[in-house]
Amino acid sequence: MTLTDHDAATVHAWSAVGGRPELAEQVTYEGAGDVLPAALPVRQLARATVGACSLAAAELAAARGGGTPIPEVRVAEGAVAAAFHSERNLRMDGRAATNFAPLSGFWRTSDSWVRTHANYPHHRARLLGALGIPDDGSRDDRAMAETLAAELATRRAHEVQETVYGAGGLAVALAPAPTAAPDAAIPLVEVREAGEGGSRRLPPSASAAAPAEGVRVLDLTRVLAGPVAGRTLALLGADVLRVDAPQLPEDADTYADTGMGKRSTLLDLGAAGDREVFEELLATADVVLSAYRPGALDRHGLAPEALLERRPDLVVAQLCAWGWTGPWAGRRGFDSLVQVGTGIAAIEGTDARPGALPAQALDHGTGYLIAAGVLRGLTERQETGRGRHLRYSLAATASWLMHGLRPEAPSDDAYDADDAYDAQRWMTTCESPYGKLDHALPPVGYTGGPQNWARPVGLWGTDAPAWR
Repeated sequence: MTLTDHDAATVHAWSAVGGRPELAEQVTYEGAGDVLPAALPVRQLARATVGACSLAAAELAAARGGGTPIPEVRVAEGAVAAAFHSERNLRMDGRAATNFAPLSGFWRTSDSWVRTHANYPHHRARLLGALGIPDDGSRDDRAMAETLAAELATRRAHEVQETVYGAGGLAVALAPAPTAAPDAAIPLVEVREAGEGGSRRLPPSASAAAPAEGVRVLDLTRVLAGPVAGRTLALLGADVLRVDAPQLPEDADTYADTGMGKRSTLLDLGAAGDREVFEELLATADVVLSAYRPGALDRHGLAPEALLERRPDLVVAQLCAWGWTGPWAGRRGFDSLVQVGTGIAAIEGTDARPGALPAQALDHGTGYLIAAGVLRGLTERQETGRGRHLRYSLAATASWLMHGLRPEAPSDDAYDADDAYDAQRWMTTCESPYGKLDHALPPVGYTGGPQNWARPVGLWGTDAPAWR
């Protein structure tokens, strides 16, 4: 197998989550040819984020193993590519998952293009309502798509964006390809240490395969980066309990992909009884993952600052779409929309039509960065007893992809048949409540690390609201 040496992207990703740069030099990669081809350096982003996550897992394993050496980290780029396509590679009793609904996608306007996101029923209803398109259920998806296309063709892109946003829907006008890097670089990760008062530490463990064993994670996230982070922590032994509001049902195809290793429960934080249960969970949690819009959980007293004031030993990882400052900071967003709004779609497109990255790379890459930051926070907490607040955004990852990474020169290395990328090599099968699943194997790679999740995905929303 061909191995590539450490690269600057891995050092940057590792340093961004607080790791010592010299440790990143021990991360190596097993090549698989030209995976994730794009105009932008998606391959470098993908392997660097998984490499940083793998190193963070190995570091925590060493810290809990009584100061044993950090295991060797070796990441297979074939596994990375398969995992970054996990939602596309998934098969449920042979059926491919539905990743985008018929009303989600690019649409031509009178002056440009917009991209909509209408995968969830409430987003679909808001999109159609904002544009004055009636939906009484009598027309099929094809007819509705034709009506939507005809309506959008009469409107200007920016008008559509603002009208739909004002109604609580999701549509973003195509931004031009940036001509220069921003004057001030957007930090890939923002790290703030908690104040004094924390004392929680994890007991020693000799299990390199489960360095996060005993870690309790409250997963307050939805599509896709946050759930990827939770899925990765579950792989590494954490008890990950996803908590959703009963009035916001999850798409079964999406959860079948991102729910591996987790459990899932329903709690209404606005109901007194459910809030009491949530507080009991929070009292002994180690990690809180939050991926709702900035401020959405504040009204429940769950802002990161409030959480860390109560529990300075928590590791709180917070994710948003558009960044933490500026006029779009509070807006909803998904990977596909951030690609459009940052100029990535213009870079990856042609003169005739905008394009897209070969995978939801902002989501997956940010998900592994979140997991890496959480694992590093737990390692640091072993020494200090203190938690930390981590902030991520899809826009920051997009900025890094466009301005912080440099495409590699074409390699002269000859890959033999064993090195060539074949997604099936990195797939496996399990039984689940959603049927027989063909799913991607996890890409995290280090000596002694886990090869697969200890448990398959369960049925969304059916687990008891309690720790294992």
